[in-house]
Amino acid sequence: MPNFKHFLQSFLALSLWIAPLTHAQDIPDELLEDEHVREEFGINQFTTPSIKKIFNDLNRLRPLPYEELKRQTPTKTPTDRTKVALTVGLLLADGFFAVEAEQFYDLEPVGRSLLDHAKVLGSGTRVSSRLKSMLEKGALSDWEELKNELAHTQKDVEKEMVMIRDVDAANLISLAGWLRAFEIGCAASLNPYDPEKAATLARPEIIEYFILNLETLEPRIQGNEFVSEIGAKLENIKERVTIPKQEILVEEEVRELHGIVEALVDKAYGSERLIKSSATAIKETPNNSGKPAVREPTATGGVISGEVPE
Repeated sequence: MPNFKHFLQSFLALSLWIAPLTHAQDIPDELLEDEHVREEFGINQFTTPSIKKIFNDLNRLRPLPYEELKRQTPTKTPTDRTKVALTVGLLLADGFFAVEAEQFYDLEPVGRSLLDHAKVLGSGTRVSSRLKSMLEKGALSDWEELKNELAHTQKDVEKEMVMIRDVDAANLISLAGWLRAFEIGCAASLNPYDPEKAATLARPEIIEYFILNLETLEPRIQGNEFVSEIGAKLENIKERVTIPKQEILVEEEVRELHGIVEALVDKAYGSERLIKSSATAIKETPNNSGKPAVREPTATGGVISGEVPE
């Protein structure tokens, strides 16, 4: 009987911990890798979108404006755990960005900063072993394996967050990864403006997932000033990209979106792009007809948009 009582207490405690997670939004299939779901946790509520999956489409947007979009890696680790989790997501995204652009020498400073931030979250040991492997594979220019290592790094951090009952941190990590990918997607669609690339940006259901997921965070985190700002900006972005399927975002709309998401990434990272250009300048184009700019139909597709090419 004592054993059964102990088991019942443990089961109830676990149930109370899991209960809030069961209300998490199902991750859109377009943002999930099968292996990511088949981890030992097994179900969507315990996992977050793979940043690798989010970044898979960037090779279709080449050439990527890598030098223009580079930022200095953070030199200090924030004291706010929420900000740390967001920065981890951005650093993982920058790791994928460097790999997509085949910039091996930028991986080490990104990896070192990632390690410093992961230590604050409590997953430094796992990241340290991954960093060593990443540097070894980077020296061999094994880009595909580097992507796999970065994906495993995210999963390792995620597992650690679940183990210490901080699933909110895992959700913030994937959100930040998406923000950085969306910023890069906007920039890649500009200078010159490319309608086919711009077509990958308009998928409001992906943004809706992140908006609804913010509502599952514990109240203290939801009340965080920066998290509230992100939520409001996501609503704004979603409204802007909600357009008929046969239409695409015009150049001015992409520039405005880029300006919005870039400001969020700047604030989360604590640093601006190293090279400023006209890519994010919000430009008002006169329209003599007085009518909205006409969007032209084009091909759609891409992970950023939510459609995965075969």
